[in-house]
Amino acid sequence: MSGLEPMVTTRPWVMGMTWLNLAFLHWRVPASSLEGLIPAGLTLQTFDGSAWLGVVPFRMAGVHARSLPPIPGTADFLELNVRTYVTDGVRPGVWFFSLDCQNKLAVRGARGAFHLPYMDAAMSEARDGATIQHSSRRTHAGQPRADFQLDYQPMGETFTSRPGHLEHWLTERYCLYSADARGAVYRGEILHAPWTLQSATCEIAVNTMAAPLGLSLPAQPDLAHFAARLEVNAWLLTKV
Repeated sequence: MSGLEPMVTTRPWVMGMTWLNLAFLHWRVPASSLEGLIPAGLTLQTFDGSAWLGVVPFRMAGVHARSLPPIPGTADFLELNVRTYVTDGVRPGVWFFSLDCQNKLAVRGARGAFHLPYMDAAMSEARDGATIQHSSRRTHAGQPRADFQLDYQPMGETFTSRPGHLEHWLTERYCLYSADARGAVYRGEILHAPWTLQSATCEIAVNTMAAPLGLSLPAQPDLAHFAARLEVNAWLLTKV
């Protein structure tokens, strides 16, 4: 077992949602550039000797608490996260450096309940045929500015990644990690079907999402994938 499998639990999930039109954009970066940004209790993971930084724009839809319908005005919004990959020694997961979001209620709810660095942003999404146009400008008070403008579209046949391959290592992660203001680390489990991926083409006009980390990313990612839709359930945090 690699740890890149869903958790087996009898605890009920607490939130359901749908993720739409994801662009998985990944850059190979030196592990030394990220290790000092990961909290104690977690270890940065590498693949083929490199750490990986992901920038992932998508639309969140149908967000709802268990047994309740989506609440209008809070259930459908754009999001853009900057992430890398970590483990607590038991479960590989995702560490988020930032999650920009256009829904102010979602930002405050996620910051309070999940200790995640959600940030207010002015965001838009449009379609031109198969091409998705995404734009984001961070507006969160007291946080460094970060902007992103991207055109992307899927290409080729859909596929499911295979264990041992980089695409599987980057995407088949069934938990996230976060930390509170005192440095305590938490794990949040998620559950979904295996990702159905496609290769993607992208044109990035603006990308300063990694600037707050002290990084300047090349104009094009090392890997670009697209996922059209995924149904997801999430659990409450547990302390690591």
